[in-house]
Amino acid sequence: MPRNQYQRMIFALITVVITVHCFVFYSLYVVNGNTLMEMNGTGRVLDAINAQGGVYMFAHYLPIWAVILIEFAFAYTLEILMGSPASFQLARRVFDPRNTNPVLFETAIISATVCIMCPAMSLLATFFYYPYYDGFHVVTLLANWGRLVCFNFPFAYFTQLFFIQPCVRRIFKTLFRKDIAARKGW
Repeated sequence: MPRNQYQRMIFALITVVITVHCFVFYSLYVVNGNTLMEMNGTGRVLDAINAQGGVYMFAHYLPIWAVILIEFAFAYTLEILMGSPASFQLARRVFDPRNTNPVLFETAIISATVCIMCPAMSLLATFFYYPYYDGFHVVTLLANWGRLVCFNFPFAYFTQLFFIQPCVRRIFKTLFRKDIAARKGW
């Protein structure tokens, strides 16, 4: 879909904005929601986060908006430098984009992106949310990373394939409607 570097950066921006919000919600509410509510004696996750003074990140409690901005900065950088270029190359090794149905080729790119970005962002999140108050142990870090990958991979794959990427493509086509029409000769 994106034809030049500017369009690739916009496509990645839209993708990361949606993905980071989804993952912060997923991590706080679905994966850790019950634990947060039990620890803080509240009936709602947001009340539990407010009761503890924010979300634990980098051995401090930060507001949710700061967590989103930090994760966005790392995810966008990783997507631009590694995720997009590598996933396209991986998909191209298996399928020829000129002779493959575009839906199949896009699905291959999405799958490759998830296979690259999920372990990479899970590793970063392992460092971000590591329980530094217990001291640092490599075995604990690796165990936490494996746990995060197991939680995040199914969510990442299905949301990217069925929700996020279709939404991103719709937004992208709306933003670059004239450019896409000019390429197709409409």
